[in-house]
Amino acid sequence: MFQIDNTIVSANLLEQCFACDLGACKGCCCRYGDSGAPVTAEEALVMEQIWEKVRPFLRPEGISAIEEKGTTVTDFEGETVTPLISNEECAYAIMEDGIWLCGIERAWQRKAVSFRKPLSCHLFPVRIKQFTDFLAINYEEWPICRLAVEKGKQEEIRLYRFLKEPLIRAFGKEWYRKLLFAAKEYEKNKWQWNR
Repeated sequence: MFQIDNTIVSANLLEQCFACDLGACKGCCCRYGDSGAPVTAEEALVMEQIWEKVRPFLRPEGISAIEEKGTTVTDFEGETVTPLISNEECAYAIMEDGIWLCGIERAWQRKAVSFRKPLSCHLFPVRIKQFTDFLAINYEEWPICRLAVEKGKQEEIRLYRFLKEPLIRAFGKEWYRKLLFAAKEYEKNKWQWNR
């Protein structure tokens, strides 16, 4: 682990190869999980405000789940998350050509809303956890992402490179510049980091 500003970053971001392969995994991260996607308090407000604009992009069962439960819900750990359909897929998940995608992101792509999707979805499989004095940034290994790890290895794409856009969205360009410097130093001094 290493520190950038007020963040503690897992070295896995620099070590792990990763590149989503939607054709292979079919977007399973929108469908499977032990809860909905984590949502910040600010994002929860935005999702409530854009609901009517996102609604036309969703499946009927997703609309029903959101109308019944709300645009966000509190899960079993007390976290704010997206609601689920039948305790399985995200209520905002849509299916296109056999691939699960985000209906909020589809609305964003069509310029119906300016909010792309929850940051936790954009950063997946990286998770951010708030502690009193810092944010912890960790890679979570999921069996459903095994093919993304394989593709990342084949194409020699590291996780921090694959997630450049959402990492900049989360922490800014200056933070990402520092991450690139850390990655360069890590490659030069790998043996010292792993002691």
